[in-house]
Amino acid sequence: MSSYIVLLGGPGSGKGTQAEILVEELGLPQVSTGELFREHLKDGTELGSLAREFMDRGELVPDEVTIGMVRERLARPDCTSGALLDGFPRTIPQAEGLDALLAEMEAELTVVPYIKVNRDTLLQRLAGRWTCRQCSTMYHVVFSPSFKAGICDRCGGQLYQRADDTPETQLRRIDVYFEQTAELIEWYGKKGLLVEIDGEQSIGAVGAELLMAVREQCRT
Repeated sequence: MSSYIVLLGGPGSGKGTQAEILVEELGLPQVSTGELFREHLKDGTELGSLAREFMDRGELVPDEVTIGMVRERLARPDCTSGALLDGFPRTIPQAEGLDALLAEMEAELTVVPYIKVNRDTLLQRLAGRWTCRQCSTMYHVVFSPSFKAGICDRCGGQLYQRADDTPETQLRRIDVYFEQTAELIEWYGKKGLLVEIDGEQSIGAVGAELLMAVREQCRT
């Protein structure tokens, strides 16, 4: 039986780490739209060239182009038994497009795990990162602080916070994610596919709960 899984989780939820664990444990390929875009743009494919036209004009790439890239990827031999979709879909129209695509393949989604972490925790995780100006070693004020505040343990360099790590920037990033996916989470919930995972546990505990939930759904 094929297992097609959509993994949801906000920035800072640990989704990337958990995706790696899932693909290793389940033996499924990870299909990331970010990687698909880079691949098609680099190779100059028809879909990549079409996407670049929109990107060069500062416009959003239409869903049909993104879905076309996903269709091509899922048609490859390593996806015959399923795949873990990461970063797609982000909206209900994209989810409907994925459903139609899987129907063409005589397949359907198995489960949609959602790594749930509250907004304040996400902000704490994302906005606490500091970087050494000299050796680029990264620290976190809560999870991996330097021994002396503002000073790198490795080289004694000054620590600074990059513009994309500030609380203001990360808060906008978090808010955009929830604005985009709130309806999608509700939509998958109504379809009976959503499984919420407590993302505020340790990495190991999240991974164990996630794997158990996915395997349970794959058996049904």
